Amino acid sequence: MAPAPTARFFDRVEDYVRYRPSYPSQVLGLLRQECGLKPAHVVADIASGTGAFTKLLLENGNPVIAVEPNAAMREAGTQLLRGFDKLTSLAGAAESTTLPSASVDFVTAAQAAHWFDRVRARAEFSRIVKPNGWCVLIWNERRTDSTPFLQEYEQLLLTYGTDYKEVRHERTTAIIHEFFAPAPSREATFDLSQEFDFEGLAGRLLSSSYAPLAGHPNHEPMMRELKRIFAAHAQQNTVRVEYKTRVFYGNLVNL
Repeated sequence: MAPAPTARFFDRVEDYVRYRPSYPSQVLGLLRQECGLKPAHVVADIASGTGAFTKLLLENGNPVIAVEPNAAMREAGTQLLRGFDKLTSLAGAAESTTLPSASVDFVTAAQAAHWFDRVRARAEFSRIVKPNGWCVLIWNERRTDSTPFLQEYEQLLLTYGTDYKEVRHERTTAIIHEFFAPAPSREATFDLSQEFDFEGLAGRLLSSSYAPLAGHPNHEPMMRELKRIFAAHAQQNTVRVEYKTRVFYGNLVNL
């Protein structure tokens, strides 16, 4: 049985912190230009995880309420962001944030909305955001076919991943308009990449909830194939993982 979304990463927190990418700085530039983001705006960062996007908001000067249901992820985020005095960390979920109505200027979710119950999360976001406030949904979408290495890495996930095809977040971004409807949404994209040696590539793989861990019958053959792929494509002992960062943003209309 697949784990519940809120529990999928409890045993992957260390790899998640070390090997997952952050987000391009251009995202904040976009929000300043298109949504009028100012340092005084209060942001609820939903499913904040280990705090990668939360950190960018705090560095912008924003008071941020980081809402995260997974205790291990929430603690990792608190440790990462302990130097920021404008952080509030809460145990809560997208569908039940515990926040007061009309209490925030922005609601954000980075690398997370594909796990939400879209109908309930949308209702909750509409409740907590102020009139004319903004909703911002962000994904780092790994490119799957832009290089021979990424083509083989994608095939590895299709072959050995436990439920990779079922949980890919592209299933959500394809119908993202439903989250904002009847209001329109806009999209922007930015390029992002990471360079990994083999240890880093293995950590990046194992940070994914669909990558089988040690003890699973697919784990050892998956790691052997990862070594083969790395050896075939590494240049100067590194490979590049490329992403397209997709940002969807708009106002929410109460239904």
